[in-house]
Amino acid sequence: MSSYIIEGGKKLEGEVKVSGSKNASLPIMAASILSGKITTLYNIPNIYDTKTTLKILHLLGCNVSKKNGKIIIDSKDIKTQEIPDELMRKMRSSVVLAGAIIGRFKHAVFSYPGGCDIWWIHWTSLR
Repeated sequence: MSSYIIEGGKKLEGEVKVSGSKNASLPIMAASILSGKITTLYNIPNIYDTKTTLKILHLLGCNVSKKNGKIIIDSKDIKTQEIPDELMRKMRSSVVLAGAIIGRFKHAVFSYPGGCDIWWIHWTSLR
């Protein structure tokens, strides 16, 4: 693990680019489904969960493109309301996409979200 040691008497200055929040970005990406139009997003972190969400949006029928630090999602031509099982199980937050699909189409097909086994512990304790 690296560390920074700052000794007094010298001015510390510079710039740091901070990416957007994953927990803010994922619901906003899902909400793009609701509009049925073009949504342009900026400062979305380039991480596993956002990449997986973009894959799901693409497989639903959204036209997704990245250019010059922005993500453009066109959701007018969504062709399916089914989130593929293998992508749904990759992250817990995938369930917000199901909510957006239901909000727009009144119907969605999806499996349990992934990311952890909390659902399994809860489900087995009900049996």
